Amino acid sequence: MATLYTLRSRNVARTWGLMAVFLVLVVAIGWAASYYYDSTAILYVALAFALVTNVFAYWKSDTIALASARAHPVSFEQDPELHRIVENLAITAGLPKPRIYMIDDPSPNAFATGRDAKHAAIAVTRGLRAMLAKSELEGVIAHELSHIGNRDILVMTMAVVLVGFIAILADIALRVSFLGGGGRERQNGNPVLLVFAILAIILAPIAAQLIQLAISRRREFLADASGALLTRYPEGLESALAKIGSYQAPMRHANAAIAHLFIANPFGAHPRGRFIQRLFSTHPPIEERIKALQGLELH
Repeated sequence: MATLYTLRSRNVARTWGLMAVFLVLVVAIGWAASYYYDSTAILYVALAFALVTNVFAYWKSDTIALASARAHPVSFEQDPELHRIVENLAITAGLPKPRIYMIDDPSPNAFATGRDAKHAAIAVTRGLRAMLAKSELEGVIAHELSHIGNRDILVMTMAVVLVGFIAILADIALRVSFLGGGGRERQNGNPVLLVFAILAIILAPIAAQLIQLAISRRREFLADASGALLTRYPEGLESALAKIGSYQAPMRHANAAIAHLFIANPFGAHPRGRFIQRLFSTHPPIEERIKALQGLELH
């Protein structure tokens, strides 16, 4: 029987393994572009762009995410109970109290953002606030605080940047190939390596996107387990997830760029294909998350 501690270690190891695969993809597409065009200039430009983008995303990720979700700050006077819940759980977790935001949307959802615990924020929708009982709300807040404590937000920012970097590099390579072909091609290079280079350029962005989604799903399981450990009452989060999962409509202003940050898929339930949903959704199915919580032991 898995415990919260063994599940956390297992998910952390798997997540960093997926991140390692990301780095392999970056090297692969960089080599492919360099070989095909017989020049490393495109790789240097892409790496420089990725570095600048990464730095900007690191410092401004919370501002971008909150603005994209159309969230606004909530004062203690506006919602004292929510502030007390966040503060008490943050103290229990040994974290600074994050800033609290509200999203004017009837769909029940929430997310955490920020580059580290000192610059973190938690946003909840009005639908979530109205739908959940106190113990259920505590479960959701504990889940989001776990994302902050586990540095999930930083990891997901890295994943998003890497996906964008790979997509941009591949797009540049394909556009240039349409304009004039590759240097190796003109010099009668190895045809097998040329085919491999072209396939790497085309398929790398797809593989990177799938890996990003897999990282996001792993992080949700980890945050569920950590949140249950924090409250010592997994039934609260189980009940909250059941209520959230029963709401089928998407958020009014769902944004694909930050979908992975939410506790549940902001686009609602997919009506077709369980396999397609599992493959392309940023979140694992709600029933699987509830089942995982039911199989945990608190020690």
